[in-house]
Amino acid sequence: MSDFVAASQLNDAKQAVAKLQANMRLTIRGKDDVIEQVLVCLVAGGHLLLEDLPGVGKTTLAYSLARSMDCSFSRVQFTSDLLPSDVTGVAIYDETVKEFVFKRGPVFANIVLADEINRATPKTQSALLEVMDRARVTIDGEAHAVGAPFMVFATQNPVDYEGTFPLPESQMDRFLMRLRMGYPEPRDEREILRSARGGYDAIALNPVATRSEILALQAMVPQVFVEESVLDYLLRIVAATRTEAEFRSGVSVRGGVALRTAAQARALVRGRDFVLPEDVTDLVPPIFAHRLALARQTSDALEERRAVTAALKRIVGSIPTPS
Repeated sequence: MSDFVAASQLNDAKQAVAKLQANMRLTIRGKDDVIEQVLVCLVAGGHLLLEDLPGVGKTTLAYSLARSMDCSFSRVQFTSDLLPSDVTGVAIYDETVKEFVFKRGPVFANIVLADEINRATPKTQSALLEVMDRARVTIDGEAHAVGAPFMVFATQNPVDYEGTFPLPESQMDRFLMRLRMGYPEPRDEREILRSARGGYDAIALNPVATRSEILALQAMVPQVFVEESVLDYLLRIVAATRTEAEFRSGVSVRGGVALRTAAQARALVRGRDFVLPEDVTDLVPPIFAHRLALARQTSDALEERRAVTAALKRIVGSIPTPS
């Protein structure tokens, strides 16, 4: 494989990303930054946790992404009575062939919407660990690949505690990014009120990117050039989280690799074959915030998220940016 992105490949990448962005904007209004970050996560081959209040468009965003691609899609509504086998599948004895046959669960899709993931029990949540890490499911000692591309798009409400089970650190670490939608601007909300009709099934989007195009984008990411000074800059940010008094512990090696990969994907999404320092700094909160916890105890999840994000921004601001 070449160690750089050819001009023709870069042009193809620009066109594919532009088509996806334009298509998603047809249903997601005024959230161009969120759309870009979702596409960065997709191109980087990562999984996304979208955490926000009900009714701000989390599920609509997931549907818009899925229907913009000619790939398989499934939705799982996570509830307290959902079993691991309801997600991954189960081996069932087939009388006709006199043997156990594996029946695939909804996780066998290119884009999997895990709606309200924190409403499932820890046992069901843990069923996603292997498939999010290795894109495969092991049932009765036999591994089953889920295919590529593969992305878990999970949603949760950060302030709803009744009937929920907080995601453990090992689960949070499997998500490349955690994002928020936020409320729309008044002008965009007025347009939503004027045009919104029906539910998610009413989202009328035609696929604008094929499976092979998505795989080609993902294959280009490792070829995006990261200059040594930018890599050193990234490492200084990672090291600073490990000595920050406000954090219980710092960012893991997995987290550092995630930031580098996401920075390469962001550069590609923006039409470049090299990483700039701003690709690193802008991605620090969505990549690192959900991997860190405050050293002091707090019962308010939103307060903790704000404090962690503020500490990360202070760290980034204290480290000189390479020229």
